[in-house]
Amino acid sequence: MIRCHLARLMGERKMKIVDVARETGLNRNTVTLLYRETAQRIDLEALEKLCQLFECEVGELLEYVPENS
Repeated sequence: MIRCHLARLMGERKMKIVDVARETGLNRNTVTLLYRETAQRIDLEALEKLCQLFECEVGELLEYVPENS
């Protein structure tokens, strides 16, 4: 499974979903799905905008966690 650390990054900067949407130009629904870790896919452009906003690498935003079989 892929974990998204957007909520943690936002919390560290005391940002709300609407702040991230405004700063990145992303749809609020897109940010909400990533924040709640319910997104089924992410557009590379959205990923790039989030990395620019939080000045982070992709690996700091997304993490692969193996599922226990």
